[in-house]
Amino acid sequence: MSALKRVVILSVMAGTGHMRAACALREAIRESNPAAEVIVLDTFRYTAPFLEKVVLGTYMEMLKITPVVYGYLYRRAEKSQPFSVFAKQEFNRILNRLTAPKLVKFLNQARPQLVVCTHPFPVGILDRLKSQGLLRVPVVATITDFTIHSFWIFPGVDAYLVACEDLKGQVAEFGFPLEKVFATGIPIDPAFARPVDRLSIQKKLELNPFLPTILVMGGGLGLGPLAEVVQYLGNGSMPCQLLVVAGHNEQLRKRLMQVAGSCCHPIRIFGFVDNIHELMSVAHIMVGKAGGLSCAEALAKGLPICIVDPLPGQEERNTEFLCQAGVAVKVDRVQDVAPQIQSCLSDTRRLQAMSSAAARLGKPCAAREAVELMSRILKQEIPAAARE
Repeated sequence: MSALKRVVILSVMAGTGHMRAACALREAIRESNPAAEVIVLDTFRYTAPFLEKVVLGTYMEMLKITPVVYGYLYRRAEKSQPFSVFAKQEFNRILNRLTAPKLVKFLNQARPQLVVCTHPFPVGILDRLKSQGLLRVPVVATITDFTIHSFWIFPGVDAYLVACEDLKGQVAEFGFPLEKVFATGIPIDPAFARPVDRLSIQKKLELNPFLPTILVMGGGLGLGPLAEVVQYLGNGSMPCQLLVVAGHNEQLRKRLMQVAGSCCHPIRIFGFVDNIHELMSVAHIMVGKAGGLSCAEALAKGLPICIVDPLPGQEERNTEFLCQAGVAVKVDRVQDVAPQIQSCLSDTRRLQAMSSAAARLGKPCAAREAVELMSRILKQEIPAAARE
């Protein structure tokens, strides 16, 4: 049985990926020990709801209205430049002042053996608490993108979990010990590691087994030019069938229903679903944004990716990494999606190479590996971070 009995997982509802990673870890912990007490806490919502509205509200509006500005700020704070160091220190000073008192009280009541963070903001808070002697349990941070940003890295963390081996060196570049960085993968639902019956899923979804299947996604929030992508693919010259996931974006789902009605190829429209692992199992290629969780899920299924108009910031970095790895292609203009997809699907050798590269990079058991690592930390097989 796992050594994990009481665990707190801190996340932030910025989009849905960070919280999905937290939930994946919770499920994996419960798989290893059904009696374990696991609390997933939306840190800002619990400690300072007004901060959630100000910080995350500004973040989401910036992504929607002025993504270029967000990309500029992201890049300025990316490396250990004067702006990066100052911004990180000042931001975490404010976060600690506003959130630490309530979080300390919560942690004292919960009494976890270990705390896990799936978002960078709680990491800085816990680092300060440890330096002040207010937190004395191990802290694990799991980075949910295919890049490392300075806002993630703090000396008081006991272990960093990253997407793949290539990223371990990026963490070490910030002065963090390489021996405390582990390439367990981005935590995804343990369901991605379970075998599926592809034919039965095709039958359930009423798919034609002789047509290529394209999965179109915009993440949990349904971001990106999904309607335009569906219109171009749905009326393209190459016969195909589309599975389209709008996430929690009900307005987008309704618009997609209208678009699908005027397309010549079969299209299935979904809102938020809990069987993405099944949809990815029957798809030949995925089209959408470059969110870390969605891409990690696709890699776990060996699914090639076509990234459309990635958002500046971490999505751009994810895109660069995945394209260099040979698992993705990038399309800047929506009208170029259909020709690019046709090029991939008509070249069997190329598509297979992308799929094989994705499978090599994918880590369907990432959440389980993370749980095993946490157990080793508690058993002191991995030394804890030095305390002041």
